[in-house]
Amino acid sequence: MGRIFAGMVMPDERRVVLVTGAAGGIGHAVARAFADAGSRLALLDRAAGDMPLDGLGDALPIACDLADIAALDAAVDQTLRHFGRWDVLVNVAGIMLFKPIAEHDAGDWQHLLAINLVAPALLTGHALRHLPTGGAIVNIASVHAHRTSSMVASYAASKTAMVSLTRSTAIEGQARGIRCNAILPGAIDTALLRDSPNVRSGVEVIEPADIGQPEDIAALALFLASDAARFITGAEMVADGGRMARL
Repeated sequence: MGRIFAGMVMPDERRVVLVTGAAGGIGHAVARAFADAGSRLALLDRAAGDMPLDGLGDALPIACDLADIAALDAAVDQTLRHFGRWDVLVNVAGIMLFKPIAEHDAGDWQHLLAINLVAPALLTGHALRHLPTGGAIVNIASVHAHRTSSMVASYAASKTAMVSLTRSTAIEGQARGIRCNAILPGAIDTALLRDSPNVRSGVEVIEPADIGQPEDIAALALFLASDAARFITGAEMVADGGRMARL
């Protein structure tokens, strides 16, 4: 996508952007988009040591298990110490569990929610304490928050909760001039989609024309974090090529 992103940067092109799940898929595309816009990056991922950093400019990879609260807190502290500021949070990281509800045990729910909901919520709390006026939070949810399929109840529930978290954050952030919006991607060409048992088995049929690219979501995240979206907060923006409208 290159420098097409440059027209959407905030006045301070050296803003610091923290991205979770940055080693691949949507997270890495988001990192590249903000890097192209001149941002400095704190990139959180369990696989941070293997993260490709070419073209990411001033990037700080941080190995972090989002289910580990102490590691999460330490990652925020490291970001603030290294850059001296923090302007944008993009919560991308998420996992899926393919099981019937009847086969979910407490550990299944706790592990998935720790990564898909609790970690974004805790990072949001940090962001509301540290982001300056004009800061922004972008949450990557899913169309599963509204319409879903079998075998992914815990994932769908976590993404529904993330949309609710987005609304609450927008309300509480307004007094400090911090915006929060959610993106609800549809089928995106990532490992999460390619490895889906539902897709492989044919339970969920997706036409090739309905599959987007990670860069499509990254472009929207960049826009929502920019001054061009200064009047948008508490919104949930579907990015699915129109597939959900036809279901």
